[in-house]
This record gives sequence, structure tokens and C-alpha cells, in this order.
Amino acid sequence: MDFQHVSVLLEECIEGLAIRPGGVYVDGTLGGGGHSLEILRRLDGTGSLIGIDRDEAAICAAGERLRGYEGRTHIVRGNYSEMPAIIKELGFAEVDGILLDLGVSSHQLDEPERGFSYMQDAPLDMRMDRREHRTAADLVNEAAEDELTRILRDYGEERFARNIARNIVKARSRGRIETTGELVSIIKASIPMKMQMSGGHPAKRTFQALRIELNGELSALSGSLEGMVDLLSAGGRLCVITFHSLEDRIVKNAFRTFESPCICPPEFPVCRCGRVSKGRVITRKAILPSEEELNSNPRSKSAKLRIFEKR
Repeated sequence: MDFQHVSVLLEECIEGLAIRPGGVYVDGTLGGGGHSLEILRRLDGTGSLIGIDRDEAAICAAGERLRGYEGRTHIVRGNYSEMPAIIKELGFAEVDGILLDLGVSSHQLDEPERGFSYMQDAPLDMRMDRREHRTAADLVNEAAEDELTRILRDYGEERFARNIARNIVKARSRGRIETTGELVSIIKASIPMKMQMSGGHPAKRTFQALRIELNGELSALSGSLEGMVDLLSAGGRLCVITFHSLEDRIVKNAFRTFESPCICPPEFPVCRCGRVSKGRVITRKAILPSEEELNSNPRSKSAKLRIFEKR
């Protein structure tokens, strides 16, 4: 299976993980296996790599790419939010590093039938795990107008969320919306032409919002980070690459809380809440792609890497 995906911030992630040759590492968003391959190359015969992904195409592609490391590699089809259970089932008590590379892979964007891209007319799908029954078409055709407005506003930060939601409801009253092309036409008709001349493709924010809602991306992220830190051994690191402000805000705030969890009023001379720091934030400012990477891989433009170290 041809699964093309360029690993973003590859060198920065490997450096950030501070890999121990005999350690256990988890790639929670395995994709094509690019990050995992570099981790495996730095492990000795006692080290292990656990790769998790909910996309069957990614699982197949990574299996091929990581061939030769079978004895040290465990590939699991699942959601990274299930990581504690997966780690336990594999017989590990803790791990030495975890990597998340969030967002959509190049393969998912470039395969029209996956329905993630607003650049090609295709079935309106957007499922990261195709075992799930509900598609983006179901969401667009079944959600109430107010719910669509909320999704586009909260997850896409779309200024014209109400207009787009209203026009979606009007369009589906004449017949079910089935393709990305149909949805793009509705979006374009909902945004003033002068506003379409700047800020990228007019459908970008709507497609992002629908994808996030359909796949439960933000809830999975916010609900998983603390459990991942708890899985780490002392000195172990959690590295997270985000691709938009909503994800980055969740990671940044969570890492700050893990480092300084005290909720006592400032006037208290000593902490009384009993909350203990889980470690330290390594990246006071997010690590961004280099100019060289931006030139070779434009899709890395919005990537940000943040790193937390367990105490």
C-alpha cells in the first residue's frame, strides 16, 4: 500500500525524546512510521517501540517500513486515547517516551476517497478510522443548524459559521449533501467574495472543524495527556506536535498544569491543596520547523512541538 507521509520536525522530535537505547517508546500516531523508524534506529536489542494508529492504511504501511525490527516492534490498531490499556496489555508497566504527531497525514489528504481534502471532489467521508460508521456526510446532513454553527465556530474559528450552517441546512432540504465538492460550493456561497481573497482556501476552516468533531480529536487529546505523563518513567518525555491553535492551547495549558498544579490562593504562605508537580516543561516556547523544512515540506508550516519531562 502506497502511504506517503513526510515526518514533520523529525530531528527535533528525536532529540526531544532523549532516547535511551534500552528504553520503551510509544508512537501514538504511527502514520507511515517515519518517526518510529528513527526511534528504532537508536534502540539496542533490549529496546522496544510501540506504534498505535487507527488508520488501517497507516498500520499496513508502517508494518512494511519497519520490517526488520519485528522483534522489537509492537504495532496496534487503536486510538492513542487507549494507550494505558494498550501498554498494560502488552505487558509494560511504564515507558520512557511518547510521541504524538497530531492532525491529518499527507496520505489522508492526497487520497480523494478519504474525503479530507477540499481540493478534490470526492465522497464526504473524513473518518480516520474507517471502522466507524458515521461519516462527515452524516454529520453535515443530520446535525441541527445551531449544532453546525457551534462546530464551525468552536473547532474551525470560522467567522461565517452561521451563514455556512444556514446554507447547509437549505441545501440538504433539496437533497442529501454527499461530496466534498458540493460542500465547498455551499461554503463559497456563504462567504463574501472579498473575504475569500485572503486567508487561504475558504473551505479550510469548515473542513477542519468537521474533521475534529467527527473524529473526536480535541476530546481525545485533552482526555489523554495526563494519563500519558503517568505512563512515563522518571525522566521520560512526552513530545506532542500540533497543527492548529486549538490543539496547541490544550497541550500548552496541560503541560503548565502538570508542572505547577497548585490551586491554592496566592496569599497562602505554603501549599495546602497537596497537588504535586509531575515534572517540567522542556519547551518554554514551542519548537517550530526550520526554514529548510518549510521549503521542502510546506505542510509543516503550522507545526509546533512541545515537550514535557516526567520527574
